[in-house]
Amino acid sequence: MSDLANRLREIQQQVSEASRRNTCEEPLVIVVTKNYPVELPIELSSLGIRHFGENRVQEGFEKYQQFAEKVTTSGHQWHLIGQLQTNKVKQALAFASSIHSLDRTSLLNELAKRVQDRVSPLEVFIQVNLTEDSQRGGVVPTELNRFADEVQGVPGLRLAGLMAVASLGVDPNFEFERIAKMSQQVKASHPQAKSLSIGMSEDFVQAIDFGATHLRIGSAITGKRVIKPYSGFNSIRS
Repeated sequence: MSDLANRLREIQQQVSEASRRNTCEEPLVIVVTKNYPVELPIELSSLGIRHFGENRVQEGFEKYQQFAEKVTTSGHQWHLIGQLQTNKVKQALAFASSIHSLDRTSLLNELAKRVQDRVSPLEVFIQVNLTEDSQRGGVVPTELNRFADEVQGVPGLRLAGLMAVASLGVDPNFEFERIAKMSQQVKASHPQAKSLSIGMSEDFVQAIDFGATHLRIGSAITGKRVIKPYSGFNSIRS
């Protein structure tokens, strides 16, 4: 068994154990494949993974295209989990079945223009800023309910729930408790917004304790990621 398969099996076991402990349904594991060539999601697909997460639109789009050329099985979904610029929305919608970083009205307006003719609604998560840094991505908590109302009013979008990233140097339990309470508040007026996209490699077990339905796990499964400026993947085409 490969190192990747071993890491994946270990994470899946931890997810199952945490879910049993919390008597909850197992959350969806989205494997973050950013900064890796298409061979990684191809190998993950052979191990049964169907959900991949990408941070950058151009990288995700090109990888999606290459993946589709090489993998004939169906059912794979790509999640955009990084910040989305309004001028990248058209390209993002060409590959992403779910947007986890809807965080401002200008982006919502651009999505509204682009999803009018969709056969099925686009799944979106509202990203919440849990920090005091206004430069960080995400809706501030005081504006969350208002923004959720705006999202709900857009035909072609399906508000799945909330997304958040725990701050560095802060106990993730504290911030997961906060976002879990916000999730309950949003669900009170938007019952369909049941999902909670929290938890990454370092804190996914704690995220399950607070009701995570979607986990965005990278290096704990993929191994140490090679960080370098994105320059395209044309060289690996076969």
